[in-house]
Parts: sequence; structure tokens; C-alpha cells
Amino acid sequence: MAADAQDLLSAFGDAVRELRLARGISQERLAELAGINRTYMGDVERGERNIALINIDRIARGLGLDLAALMADVEAHRGRQTKGR
Repeated sequence: MAADAQDLLSAFGDAVRELRLARGISQERLAELAGINRTYMGDVERGERNIALINIDRIARGLGLDLAALMADVEAHRGRQTKGR
């Protein structure tokens, strides 16, 4: 996988984990709210899944966000990753 793609997957996972923790919910609970398997959710947070748009929307809704808000947070994480290089 190309480095840019892996960076995006990692940024997405980091953003989801940070938002989840900020809301005080477990990974298992977010998976339940999003209608996604808990193991899959763990893979997403570790940047190990190339997640489908439908599941991105489910996760956003599980976090109480719309897609734009979630992706804005992902972009912020991605920016931090590139600055750290």
C-alpha cells in the first residue's frame, strides 16, 4: 500500500479513537452504535482497514457527527502526521 494511503488510514483511525475517547465510550459501544463488528472497529482504529464510505457514515453517526465534521478531524490528524516527518 502506498505511504499516502496508509497515512490516510492511520489518520482516520486516530481521529475515530480520539473522538470516541473524548465522548467516553468504549470501542465495543461505538461498534454497537455504528452497527459494525467490534473487531472491525479495532482494525479501523489501528489503520488496518480500507473502510467503505457507508461504514464511515455509520461511525460518524455513532459518534454523533456528520461526515463533514468527522472528515475535518481526520484532515487535522493527517496534517499533524505530515508535520511530524
